[in-house]
Amino acid sequence: MNFLGLKTACTVNTEFFKEDGSKVRTISFKCPAGTTETVPLYKDGDTVRGEVSIIPNGGKKFDHQGIKVELLGQIEVYYDRGNFYDFIAMVRELEGAGEMREPVKHSFEFPNVEMMNESYNGVNVRVRYIVRTTIVRPYRGSVVKDAPLCVRNNTILPEINNSIKMEVGIEDCLHIEFEYKRSKYHLKDVLVGKIYFLLVRIKLKHMEFEIWRRETTGSGSNQYNETETMAKYEVMDGAPVKGECVPIRLFLGAYDLTPTYKNVNNKFSVRYFLNLVLVDEEDRRYFKKQEIQLFRTE
Repeated sequence: MNFLGLKTACTVNTEFFKEDGSKVRTISFKCPAGTTETVPLYKDGDTVRGEVSIIPNGGKKFDHQGIKVELLGQIEVYYDRGNFYDFIAMVRELEGAGEMREPVKHSFEFPNVEMMNESYNGVNVRVRYIVRTTIVRPYRGSVVKDAPLCVRNNTILPEINNSIKMEVGIEDCLHIEFEYKRSKYHLKDVLVGKIYFLLVRIKLKHMEFEIWRRETTGSGSNQYNETETMAKYEVMDGAPVKGECVPIRLFLGAYDLTPTYKNVNNKFSVRYFLNLVLVDEEDRRYFKKQEIQLFRTE
């Protein structure tokens, strides 16, 4: 970061290692800009360790007022863009004020870090983790280099996982009963269900099954809800008859889903819904949605 627009004094690279010196497992992670980058993968309680390399540009020496490395966990809500809420802020001083003539390497370690919030890029909010190296140069512009990492946490299988049974209808015209095997699913799970047509007196053209993600940020008058259709699946094409049973089988691993997040640091929540859509011959649409919970396993 150089506020004067001048060429930076050095190049900074950050590498991440395990305790035995081997490289940390990496994962492809979608950035806010829509691009994908490969970043190291961690979970809650892991130790974040690595090495920062600093190389003077052009072989020229430069003065600095100190070098530090920080581990930051941040939430950014896009209606307040640029203002980050830090839920983790750890710092290590690597070097005091001095002069740098040759390339140097500094090791860093943040042991057993509490990283309960997963990395997340949504419509109006993101959760990110970075290791930030700062070379302080008050008059010539400090050099700041951010190295992102991804956090994903596994959940124990729920002991109680009830089935979902619901009825929907239009008086004297339509009566449907649908049943889903479970109400909680892991991200690689298979969603299995059945739809029973008990009464059909309107001409239906087709039926769709959708998964919605609803992201809620803020509170009160400043609350924002964004709903995305994450999956769309045509269950039936054509008119059903009374007594017909239509099976549903949807592989969740084919879609870009996250776990359900509940009130993360009082900043946002992410919820998922199953939405059944019926379309008649006049293109009128009938909806019925049901919330489900998603979680991550190994």
